[in-house]
Amino acid sequence: MRLHLRAMLIFFATAAYLVLAVLYLRHTESVTNGQWWSASRESAGIAPDPRTTHEPVVQVYAARTVGWRGYVGVHTWIAVKRSDASRFTVYEVIGYRISSGNVVVASSRHPDGYWFGAKPELLSDVRGAGVDQIIDDVETAVRSYPYASRYRVWPGPNSNTFIAWVLRHSPKLHADLPATAIGKDYLGWLPIAKAPSNTGVQINLFGVFGLIVAWREGIEANVLGLTFGIDPRRLSIKLPLIGRVGLMGDHFPSRVANGFGSTA
Repeated sequence: MRLHLRAMLIFFATAAYLVLAVLYLRHTESVTNGQWWSASRESAGIAPDPRTTHEPVVQVYAARTVGWRGYVGVHTWIAVKRSDASRFTVYEVIGYRISSGNVVVASSRHPDGYWFGAKPELLSDVRGAGVDQIIDDVETAVRSYPYASRYRVWPGPNSNTFIAWVLRHSPKLHADLPATAIGKDYLGWLPIAKAPSNTGVQINLFGVFGLIVAWREGIEANVLGLTFGIDPRRLSIKLPLIGRVGLMGDHFPSRVANGFGSTA
């Protein structure tokens, strides 16, 4: 009897959480509906104007993905601009490009563009002296991404797997990818790696089960690709579908000023 009662409580608690999470997403209008291919891709006004910004810049963004998947996760990308460059280059993985044999895309689209109607969140913003060397690391990581000819929505490799790979191989970047970045923990056959923020370690089995312990991520448990975590530094918890809940949300970008390190 106790076992049945416990199972019922777990079932109803899970169902209530899912309902509340969906209502939350609907309230915040985070999910793209309708004809997604015609939805806005315009600038959200977050990125600096490269024509008047002479210093090098690296930014990492996330936005709710298209259609029903937007209830569950986000798409992430990284944008770079070298010293005195007149435009950004955006690196990301796009699943439908799998037919071409390479899902990694480099483009000059708006670095802070809406992702088919979903407003992006700035996760990391580094700029100033020394950032051109960070861009060297980013571009080397892009070229060495091992899953360029593979794509799988769950549990990876996908667009978030790609950005996590780039971050891990760019040691001076310390971005904390959101809990909703499903696929960020996919490590392939290697069960141990640095956390994406480069401030701790993680173990994971094929993106399905694992654990992260890091300064920026806090403590995260990966269960069937979903992230549950606690971040004492930001006094917050991390939950599937919703993301970070607490005193500080996901709008907490890391920054590098004049090469002296992160101020966040």
